[in-house]
Amino acid sequence: MKIAVTYENGEIFQHFGHTEQFKIYEVEKGRIQKEEIVSTNGNGHGALSGFLAAQGVDTLLCGGIGGGAREALNAAGIRLYGGIAGAADDAVKAFLAGTLDYNPDVQCSHHAHGGEEKHRCFGNGGCH
Repeated sequence: MKIAVTYENGEIFQHFGHTEQFKIYEVEKGRIQKEEIVSTNGNGHGALSGFLAAQGVDTLLCGGIGGGAREALNAAGIRLYGGIAGAADDAVKAFLAGTLDYNPDVQCSHHAHGGEEKHRCFGNGGCH
């Protein structure tokens, strides 16, 4: 199993579509075997599902995420656990222990207004 977490300075980054790095964990028999931080190389929004699929990721832990990205991840066969905040390592350990607190209905909406983007997320790990 490969688990990717939206990542920034040790924490779960709260806006999937603007993620610059993922921390990827390789897991065997419920134990982390390898950890690696990978750059998205400027990929964003819709391209991220393909990026993760190319990395062999089958599970994503993140904060806020929009509907289009949710659909793209689903199409790529990547399981999503959203609405998470806090330390990336702690979230993965909780996931592996079966105690992860996440929101299966997390969603983000973006609205451009007068040149200024308004961003709202609904879930445990809201973005700004």
